[in-house]
Amino acid sequence: MNRVVLDASAILAVIHQEAGYDTLSWQVLNASVSSAVNVAEVHSKLVNRGWTSSEAWEDATSPIQEIMPFGEEHARIAGDLTVETRHLGLSLGDRACLALGLALHAPVYTAEKVWKSLKLRIPIHVIR
Repeated sequence: MNRVVLDASAILAVIHQEAGYDTLSWQVLNASVSSAVNVAEVHSKLVNRGWTSSEAWEDATSPIQEIMPFGEEHARIAGDLTVETRHLGLSLGDRACLALGLALHAPVYTAEKVWKSLKLRIPIHVIR
């Protein structure tokens, strides 16, 4: 399997074993990458919920195989996505995830139901 991109919501679903997490098979997780922006988002949520920094970092990074830097290409794609996603109110983190998927030509996994309506050049899998 080639790379797949996990959104922060998918990573959190795995960590908390929330609805849909079991659709992320070991094959998917072994091929998974995430934007540094999304890993920061997960880390922040865990720290805010009382995890220590080291526990939060370990939990935030354990479901994925690689953290991808948010560079110039991703920044431009994320900025361009504001037009296509404005009606859904997607955050910068959401658009960073989609930008990574578009840059890698890789499917994206998310728990965000509103992403079902997106019509982009990559598959988007909503896990619940």
